Formats: sequence, structure tokens, C-alpha cells
Amino acid sequence: MRVLLIEDDLHTGQSLLCALKDAGYSVHWVRDGEAGRRAISAAYYALIMLGIDLPGVGGIDLLRMIRAAGDDVPVLILAAREDLETRVCSLDVGADDCLLKPLEGREVLARIRAILRRKAGYATSRIGGDALGLDLETRQLYCNAVASTLSAREFALMHALLERPGAILSRDQLEDRLYGWGKEVESNAVDVLIHSMRKKFGQSLIRNVLGLGWTVMPGDVGAAVLVAPAAVQGLQGVRRVKSIKSETFQRASIGNRR
Repeated sequence: MRVLLIEDDLHTGQSLLCALKDAGYSVHWVRDGEAGRRAISAAYYALIMLGIDLPGVGGIDLLRMIRAAGDDVPVLILAAREDLETRVCSLDVGADDCLLKPLEGREVLARIRAILRRKAGYATSRIGGDALGLDLETRQLYCNAVASTLSAREFALMHALLERPGAILSRDQLEDRLYGWGKEVESNAVDVLIHSMRKKFGQSLIRNVLGLGWTVMPGDVGAAVLVAPAAVQGLQGVRRVKSIKSETFQRASIGNRR
């Protein structure tokens, strides 16, 4: 799962980088607002961790650009403990949560899990359904009441699919979720991972939708799955949105500068 870290402080950035990588996240770290803006317009991120006092484009201004472009990516603000006004402003502008410096690793990871499960529409750390579920805290997959611990990449795959059960994710979308920013990906990497998961948990775990991508249906593991037309339309919409995201973000950026 890919996280964008925008933080200019060297000590804070290095500490977060180590903690996130140890927890299995793929992290792209930049140290100024302009580099952050470019990264956001170029790639998908499951979460953005955003410092406030950045060189160039400040954190609050960058957050305004993100929301003005219609991007609902979760944003976790990294704020100074004594700066109440900035914390309040960031939440009103569109941040999902704030973390107070100095940071504590366990709290950072817990807040990330909370933000991601809220975005997926769940109140607890487990997402999915009774027959097929994923625990975001323990990284265990529950398949027909049997719990199995997943590798980092297996976890990222199932998290992507179980965030919106029944939705179809294309190869490009899954690669964005599974691999680091700018990393070369083998053309069959997603196929190999899905094949491995099917060998472990059964062929019906992940369904292929010919010409479109893959989906899961937690309430119907082991049975035939009918893909709703709305899911197909949603994928087509995602493709259109992805093609104009950079242009929209650029327009929002220019508008805010004015």
C-alpha cells in the first residue's frame, strides 16, 4: 500500500519512513510542497501524510489544492503540539486527522488504520464480510472462518479489493496499489500474485472479469459471482477520471496561486 510522505524535517521524515516500511507500507518521501504537488498529480496514493511548514508551497495551501481538484485521498496532518489554530484550520480545509509532534510510532500506525477503514466504510479494524474479511491491524485474512497471516504484498492486494467489494480493479489500478512510486513492475506481476492467492485460498477468492480486471465478493466465496453493471461503469469512470486528474490538479494549483 502506497503512502506519500511530505515532510521537510529530516529526523521526523526518517523516523516515519522506517516505521511505515517496517509495517509493510510503500513510502514515497518528498521534502517540499512543490515536489508533493507533482507526486500527487503523477500517481495514486492510499494516504498522504502532510507536514505544515514546508518550503515553497505550504501544507495548508497544498491541502486546499488537493481538495479543490476533487481529490478525496485521505490526508493526515503532521502538526506542532502548540499550534492549535493551524490544526483547526487544516481540519476545516479537509484533513482527515492530525498527529501531534513528537510522533509515536504505534499511534501513527493506529491512526492510519483508522483513517483507511473509515474511508472503506467500516467502524472496526476488520473489513469485508463474514465469509471473507481482512483485519487491518493483524493483517490476517479470514476466509470461511479460517485466519491466515498475509505477506505485505498479499495484504495490499486484498485490502485494495475488499475496500469496495464487487468493484472491479484494473491491472493499472492494482499495480498502483501494490508497488512503490517509480518502481519497475513486471508485466505479469499482478497475475502471479493472484495465482498464488488462489492456490492458497481457492479459485473463487478473486474473480477475473474478462477485459476489465479483478473483483471479490465477500458474501459469496466459493459460489458463482455476477458482476453488477454499476461496477463496470464505475471502472470506466475511474479510467476517465485518471486520465484528467493531472490536468484538473494543475488548474486548481494555478487558481490557488492567483
